[in-house]
Amino acid sequence: MLIYLKLFEVLFPVFFVVGIGYYLGKKNPKIDTAFITNFAANVGTPSMILYALNPINISFDVFKNYFGYYVIAIIGFILIGIICLILQNTKDIVRELPPLIMPNTGNMGLPICLFAYGSQGLGVSASISALIILCHFTLGVFLAARKFSIDVIIKSPPFYAIIVAVILLYYDFHLPVFIENTTFLLMYATIFLILMSLGIALTRFKVFSFKKALICSIGRVIVGPIIGFLLIKYFKLTGFAAGVLLIQCAMPSAVLNYLVASMYSPKKIIDSVASTIVVSTVMSFFTIPVVVFFALKYFN
Repeated sequence: MLIYLKLFEVLFPVFFVVGIGYYLGKKNPKIDTAFITNFAANVGTPSMILYALNPINISFDVFKNYFGYYVIAIIGFILIGIICLILQNTKDIVRELPPLIMPNTGNMGLPICLFAYGSQGLGVSASISALIILCHFTLGVFLAARKFSIDVIIKSPPFYAIIVAVILLYYDFHLPVFIENTTFLLMYATIFLILMSLGIALTRFKVFSFKKALICSIGRVIVGPIIGFLLIKYFKLTGFAAGVLLIQCAMPSAVLNYLVASMYSPKKIIDSVASTIVVSTVMSFFTIPVVVFFALKYFN
């Protein structure tokens, strides 16, 4: 009975805030989320990275290991994504890969891992989120535009936050208390705002090809955690860190995939990406509780 109560405590805050965003988006379709996007990209996400990747929460070795494990997971996501798209005779496989290989480890995964495993879970989940953030601004842009742009990385505040955080971890240097308190407040504000913006986004994105989006979503939210579980078994991982890896592999497609596609891809691809984000997110409301239950039961 206790594990069901814990499951409720972990998931209710996340789904409730997403629900608030969905309600606001339905009530006012013209609600402007540009502020949330700019705040999260330039202030919130860097603060989240600096606070979460703190020597108090995670060691450099754990960061390095789970960063590496998730690199392997992404390779698995790429292979599954290619298979899903080939089965549907997709013409532009390259541009339609991002929503299949870059899950929502920040908006949804990070708060779920925080509520499930506390500050240590936050640290491990942040190491995975840091990798996905790097992928969005490198691999994601490369796939969406079919060309690499160094300018996107140079202009990305989260990129510099990751570098600073890794240096602090490597030298085991703790943040001054005033910076730690400031990033703590900004992190929680960001989590609330991005979860709410996810709910708003669900009211705006449309599903243009349900069958195609469903197949891609199965590859994301069902095959994804299977890949995570295989990694756990192969590397003999245990404890809360293994649970974090499993949960982060189960996340739906990230909304940032849509933002990147809207800047670099044609409309047909943008519509397809949006469809996968919507369907995978809705499916995740049913699959994530199962994965989190499994993680809490066997990796605690």
